[in-house]
Amino acid sequence: MAKIKATDLGTQPIGKLLIRQAVPASIGILVMSLNILVDTIFVGNWIGSIAIAAINVVLPVSFFIAALGMSIGVGGSSIISRALGADNREKALKTFGNQITLTLLFTSTLAVFGLAYVDSIIPAFGGKGAIFEPAKIYYTIVLYGVPFLALSMMGNTVIRAEGKPKFAMYAMMIPSVGNLILDYVFINVLDFGMQGAAWATTGSYVLCLGFIIWFFFSKHSELKINLSHFRLQKNIISEIGSLGFVTLARQAVVSITYLFMNNILFNLGGETSVTAYAIVGRMLMFALFPVYGITQGFLPIAGYNYGALAYSRVRETINTAIKYAVILATMVFVLLMVFPEFITRLFTHDAEVIKQTPSAMRWVFAATPIIAVQLIGAAYFQAIGKATPALLLTLTRQGFFFIPLIFILPEFYGELGVWMSFPIADVLSTLVTAYFLHREVKLKLVSESN
Repeated sequence: MAKIKATDLGTQPIGKLLIRQAVPASIGILVMSLNILVDTIFVGNWIGSIAIAAINVVLPVSFFIAALGMSIGVGGSSIISRALGADNREKALKTFGNQITLTLLFTSTLAVFGLAYVDSIIPAFGGKGAIFEPAKIYYTIVLYGVPFLALSMMGNTVIRAEGKPKFAMYAMMIPSVGNLILDYVFINVLDFGMQGAAWATTGSYVLCLGFIIWFFFSKHSELKINLSHFRLQKNIISEIGSLGFVTLARQAVVSITYLFMNNILFNLGGETSVTAYAIVGRMLMFALFPVYGITQGFLPIAGYNYGALAYSRVRETINTAIKYAVILATMVFVLLMVFPEFITRLFTHDAEVIKQTPSAMRWVFAATPIIAVQLIGAAYFQAIGKATPALLLTLTRQGFFFIPLIFILPEFYGELGVWMSFPIADVLSTLVTAYFLHREVKLKLVSESN
């Protein structure tokens, strides 16, 4: 693959450029998702179905802390992409330095807080009954590695903002492969159980950060910062915060959703229902990897060309990204509608879980073909630095629609109402996003380019 420069984002054909950006991102997300998927399969088969539920309880807590790194990364990367597009390299360097400082401060503080209140946090997120002990073991060890993960997620978005998707892909692949190897050694060979699963995960975070540090010290990175760039600057922090808050709010809502879902499902169906949700949740992370890859590839292209005032290229990027993502999402939809039971059996031999999960999976993915519009639409506003609409559109699916639905529908339909909430929220949020995206394109990208 030829070396990609930041200026290529403003000159190459959009279709070719989007593929070149999205394919490495998709591969990276695929490998990372496969890591989570296979990790869950290993845990389910080598430890037991309760262990799957235990990990599902821990994920929203550790991911929320790690999402601070992602939010700082995405917020700062939007600034970096537009700064590079406007040929303002010094602002890009200062932004990157501030991202590192903020990530270290926030995630380390929250990790310490999370460890101090472990006995209260685990039950609050659904770690009750037989789930509590394995969840506590996993949570305690994984939280030691969360600051490494946060720095890795932040650094990965900056690598992509530089126009280096190949290296961003490597940064996602290395820890994924490492985790699977460590899983096999710690769980299957050394029989460390939940401790082995947790140490394998933490070790993979350290591997990822090691690669990202190497990248920024190598000749491949255009961002060569010095100590002065680490000094926090109010205007940069404010801009990172306003844009990054979109990602953080999204992950916060995801974590809150896990909290509600685990508790609601535990009350309706016990450990079996929580395990079913854990399996479906893994498929939500895994199956949509090509759509998420298109979204990740879309961000730097839209941000760079918006910063360069190339509005016709921004419009073309939006249309092309939506078209590609809809096609891929439809293919995912067909596969999941046809093979849900086969997929469930990969995770567990528990007869009750196998009986319940396929129906839930079909409901959860029922509206998959249209979600591309919602993802690309929300990502567009984030890419161009419009924090408020990006935040509101990001929160529409889970915050404004899904969470109210999982409280209302179960009153009428029981556990089925929980699963029905997924496609209804998808349809409603897509309609809202489509309206605002169309209006923005008409008022800004069309009128100002004429």
